[in-house]
Amino acid sequence: MTDLKSVDEQVSEAEEDLVDLDERIEPFPDAQPVAYFGTDFDVHGLVRRLNQADIVIPNFDPAGATDSDLEGFQRSFVWRKYQMDRFIESLLLGYPVPGIFLVQQPDKKLLVLDGQQRLRSLQAFYGTTAAPGFALDDVADAYAGATYDTLSEEDRRTLDNTFIHGTIVKYDPEQGGDDAVYQVFERLNTGGANLTPHEIRVALYSGEFVRLLRDLNGDVNWRKLYGPRSNRLKDQELILRFAAFRLNSENYKRPLKRFLNDFVGDHRNGAGIDMKGLTESFQDVCKVIATHIGRRAFRATGQVNAALVDAVMFGVAERHDQGVIKEPEKLGEAFDALVKQQEFLTAIGRATADEDRVARRLTMAKDSFGVVP
Repeated sequence: MTDLKSVDEQVSEAEEDLVDLDERIEPFPDAQPVAYFGTDFDVHGLVRRLNQADIVIPNFDPAGATDSDLEGFQRSFVWRKYQMDRFIESLLLGYPVPGIFLVQQPDKKLLVLDGQQRLRSLQAFYGTTAAPGFALDDVADAYAGATYDTLSEEDRRTLDNTFIHGTIVKYDPEQGGDDAVYQVFERLNTGGANLTPHEIRVALYSGEFVRLLRDLNGDVNWRKLYGPRSNRLKDQELILRFAAFRLNSENYKRPLKRFLNDFVGDHRNGAGIDMKGLTESFQDVCKVIATHIGRRAFRATGQVNAALVDAVMFGVAERHDQGVIKEPEKLGEAFDALVKQQEFLTAIGRATADEDRVARRLTMAKDSFGVVP
């Protein structure tokens, strides 16, 4: 018999060992319209704008600071060489190619929402003084072996002057702002390896808070509890959920992704939040959980359960705020008692984003850990 899951119960087992709702299919109940316009870019101008960082293709979750204040939701480059060759050849032959989507940021830079593979291929083919462009291989004989510099003047002129259509979404704080831009990208994100909500979030809400999430993700005790790093940034999203529920659970409302987006947006550069205090709280909570409950704290079965992580981290943090835990070994007993309660198991197992179930599991965890001496 096939095990059918409801929409809220869909999980990402194919991506990693994690049980959670699939935020990507949660609708926004009040989606906003956006303003946009179309324009045509000549290829030479596109490459120039890319090299000058007027058009930005952020690196995916960069390890350090970049020249741009936009940080990456674009996935790493995935085109194979023959795809790059064929794209350049299509332009040389005058074939139609898909347009690109960009969003105009408040600083007037254009952030690539869709089209990074094509733009990176162009940038690589043109090359720079430090890195010459690549040669075409899997193409017609007329272009085989050609680089940008060795193209005939006519072919080079054809390529330079070819137009690629761009759709530019205007950033308008009066018409949805970041929320609307997020929804536009989510709808464009329909390829074979869809980005997760947090992968989009780290670009549209880049700043000090996103960097803090990345830094906290390296905490040794967090890694003991969660396990290997998530290729889809789910571990970083769970840290965000800890912060958001810890500091703003009373205002939680579905959809979860908007709640998290709003929290990051409100504190993107550290404003209105005690970053040092949050860091210390997260590290202390991870240490005490790793020491006295262990990996089972995040696993109702064999997989990490995101809703359980929310509850345990929240409950232990609330107890930690009360003062020194004199008998920390009893945290394990409190955890075992908590996960035996059917009401709690329901709150972490079904419709986990519902307001009442979020409130129920957080309250039950707070009460269970709150009695530990």
